[in-house]
Amino acid sequence: MANMRTPLGKVRGLGSAREGTGHFWRVRLTSVALIPLTLFFIGFAISLNGAGYAEVRAAISQPLVALLLALFVLVSLDHMRLGMQEIIEDYIHSEGQKVVLVMLSIFFCVVVGAIAVFALAKLAFGG
Repeated sequence: MANMRTPLGKVRGLGSAREGTGHFWRVRLTSVALIPLTLFFIGFAISLNGAGYAEVRAAISQPLVALLLALFVLVSLDHMRLGMQEIIEDYIHSEGQKVVLVMLSIFFCVVVGAIAVFALAKLAFGG
């Protein structure tokens, strides 16, 4: 089958929506970023297995630990949002439902991210 794209479209690498390549790379970038962040989170959780509240709070109050945990949460939520957007756009055919579901997905990620970062900040700064 012949490629129906114009020569300029082939060079720019943009699809009909003009944003597919950026979305593709953002998903890949968050995936790669999540590898070390997930390994850190798993190791951190295992190291605190059986620890009390005071020990966990002391560990999270270290700036590097708090920063890495916040990055893990935020990058995970961004990756989830991108994946859910792709699933919604691929499998929901009604434009109205698609828009509402993407908006709800974004709202959910923002709310969960805000709550998680607030909880981490409260633990890290001794609230």
